[in-house]
Amino acid sequence: MTEPTPYSAPQQPYAAGGAPAAPKWNTLAIISLVASVIGIHLAGIITGHIALNQIKKTGEQGNVLAIIGLIVGYIGIVVVVILTIVWIGILVAAGTNGYSSY
Repeated sequence: MTEPTPYSAPQQPYAAGGAPAAPKWNTLAIISLVASVIGIHLAGIITGHIALNQIKKTGEQGNVLAIIGLIVGYIGIVVVVILTIVWIGILVAAGTNGYSSY
């Protein structure tokens, strides 16, 4: 085998059969998406940020999955906060019916 010259193409890792090996998927990116979709929004946000950091360092696949997990997680948190505020407003309005208890 010859030594690579400064002008030669970089060597690609090959899997069995001569096909180029596909980059590995980042597990936390998958977990981020799944957690956000099933309603565990905070876990989806945390794992999404960690996954993006890991992907930046390792070059793994899953960047889009982590971003979608983050978006769905943040939207889920906003929806939960809005629904909680509305629910509290409904409870307060139902408790103040205009009658005095004196």
